[in-house]
Amino acid sequence: MKSFRSFVSQFRKWWVIGLYLALFLWWIFDFATIKSLFLEGLGQRPDLIQRTSLAELALQHLNIVFISTSIAIVIGLGLGMIIHYTHLEELKDMALKLASIGETIPSAAIIALSVPLYGYGDRPIILALIIYAILPILRNTIVGLESISKPIIDAAKGVGLSKWQQMIKIELPLSQPTLLAGIRTALVINISAATIGATVGAGGFGVPIIAGIRTYDPVMVIQGSIPVILMALFADRLLRHQTIQKL
Repeated sequence: MKSFRSFVSQFRKWWVIGLYLALFLWWIFDFATIKSLFLEGLGQRPDLIQRTSLAELALQHLNIVFISTSIAIVIGLGLGMIIHYTHLEELKDMALKLASIGETIPSAAIIALSVPLYGYGDRPIILALIIYAILPILRNTIVGLESISKPIIDAAKGVGLSKWQQMIKIELPLSQPTLLAGIRTALVINISAATIGATVGAGGFGVPIIAGIRTYDPVMVIQGSIPVILMALFADRLLRHQTIQKL
């Protein structure tokens, strides 16, 4: 009986995640059917020639998001650990201020300034996404590490763990829910904002969105927008579920 209840509980937690993934894959690999079923009301227009399939656009989009978020995690997590290890308030204030300033700069401005340096393609949008994703990861890393209670730290010292060992073996595992919440925020931001990269020749789902806006074709806009929404919902739900499990 307990095993059945456990199965039902797990099913309730995972069915929505599975639904988002299934809808995403259906949209990617069978858009022609979806268009005929749900988009008739938008009016018939001559189909624009799309050189890249939705599956290829999905891989391009995932590549941009993966690279930018991974680099932001390394920078944000690493800097947060250094700040916590050194206990330098000046470094903490400066890092948070710089990250906050980076997040307030319009993404279009970052991309425009990056094009002369990196040219057209994925690099300008990757740089913009890294800058945008650092703040939530850095902030949550600092908050998570500072939230560990003093008796736990004292116990770790009592068994002879060094300051670095305390962080790796005790503090980081205990602060995982807060860390995952920051990564979830950064990942959802990057999934959505990556579409802007199409304005400077980057790949991903921004390509049909921008093309649809330029040609006044709502079908193309929806074609690129829905999978981005599904990706963001899937990532948010998955990491939210992992965060709850860590609590």
